Amino acid sequence: MMLRLAAAAMLGWASAASADVSLTRLDCGSVHVSDLNLFSDTMAYDGRHYELTASCYLVRHGDEYLLWDTGVPASLKGAAIDPKQGMSPTLKATLVEQLATLGLKPAQIGRIGISHYHFDHTGQAAAFPQATLLIGARDWEVLSKNSAPGQADPEAVAPWIKGGSKVEPVVGDKDIFGDGSVTMIELPGHTPGHHGLLVRLKETGPVLLTGDVSHFTENYASDGIPPFNTDRADSLAALDRFKKIAANLKATVIIQHEPADIAKLPAFPKAAR
Repeated sequence: MMLRLAAAAMLGWASAASADVSLTRLDCGSVHVSDLNLFSDTMAYDGRHYELTASCYLVRHGDEYLLWDTGVPASLKGAAIDPKQGMSPTLKATLVEQLATLGLKPAQIGRIGISHYHFDHTGQAAAFPQATLLIGARDWEVLSKNSAPGQADPEAVAPWIKGGSKVEPVVGDKDIFGDGSVTMIELPGHTPGHHGLLVRLKETGPVLLTGDVSHFTENYASDGIPPFNTDRADSLAALDRFKKIAANLKATVIIQHEPADIAKLPAFPKAAR
């Protein structure tokens, strides 16, 4: 049994190494945070504000495409920042507009991977109803209930809830293309079914996208936990797992809301390979 598992693992690594994969960063909005303590249940950031980015990613695997997260709603394009609000989101360009720059139409996106159900990660998903939706099973359970919490917007994934589009609720980790090159990593705590994404690139090496396991560099370094996370113990365990994976793979970590981390990848429209 152990030999079969080892052989399967070796085949997965070999396939991942030979897969033609690229990773393109997309601008899916930004969020002005006027009270940074919204992201600390120990009130570590009293009196501070921050500019978070809402990043999304296009993964090309051969001639197949995966969108990882879909940012804030398209209706927020051009929205003015309101400094009186705790969090004020805005958007410069929609996903559909950015994909058009790359010569891609929405119908060419075969899969959408959602790290979790919050509005700044699901906002433009409905523009791709032909895609298979990959989302943590426990997050999908929340979204598909009639009484989802305020931070979860079922309308953002209406094509899948109504049954006209295909959804795959993900339990545990998921090898998306079956060759080890792109894997959803289970990291519950921020939400019940929260996931990150591991992308193995030939030139860049492994890249780890956080989802919202952490929101900015200082928060990541100190294992800071937002008070709105659904489970504090799970959140800390997820951070521990994420950091150990990053260390063991010597991966490039991209905190999806941290502008400095997003800058580790080539500027749009170039891709990391």
